[in-house]
Amino acid sequence: MRDLSEHIMDIIQNSVRANASFVELEIFEDVKKDIYKLIFIDNGCGMSPEVLANVCDPFYTSRTTRKVGLGISLLKQNAEQAGGGLDIWSEEGKGTRLEVNFSHSNIDRPVLGNIAETMMLLVGANPEMDFIYKHTTSEGEYVFDTREIKEVLEEVALNDPNILVYLKEMINENINTII
Repeated sequence: MRDLSEHIMDIIQNSVRANASFVELEIFEDVKKDIYKLIFIDNGCGMSPEVLANVCDPFYTSRTTRKVGLGISLLKQNAEQAGGGLDIWSEEGKGTRLEVNFSHSNIDRPVLGNIAETMMLLVGANPEMDFIYKHTTSEGEYVFDTREIKEVLEEVALNDPNILVYLKEMINENINTII
C-alpha cells in the first residue's frame, strides 16, 4: 500500500465486515515527541482469542473468498520499518481496538495520503454507519463526526453525491489548518 490512507481504508473495511455500526479513527501527530499514531476503535463482532492470535499472520484470513489476509500484516510491517509497532485488542461481541505507532521523523513512515477522499468513500459506501475521524497535531485538532452531520442534514442522505463532495472539501479545508 502506497500511503496510510490506503491502510486506513483496509482496516475500516474490516470493521464494516465485522458488522460495526460505529468506527472511530484517531490520528495523533507530535513532532517534538517523534510520535505518529493511528487508533482504530469499532463496535463490531470482535474476534475470538484464536483469531486474534493469528491476525498478524499474512497467511491467515477469516474470509472465504481468498486465502491470505495481508492488510494488518502489511500495516504492522510498515510500522515496524518506521520505528514503531502495532497492538490489537478484541473481544467477541464487543469490538476491536487497533493502535499503530510510527516514528514521526522516520523516512520509512508512509505519508498520510488523501484522507478526505478515504473518509468520503467510507461514508458514501456505508451511510448507515457512524464514523468519527479525529486528527490532532501541535497546530490543533479537527473532529469529523457523521452523527453531527446527520443531525444537521436531517432527511438528506450522507451518500448524496453533492453531500459527499461537500464533506470531502470540508475535511480537506479543516485538515489543512492543522497540518
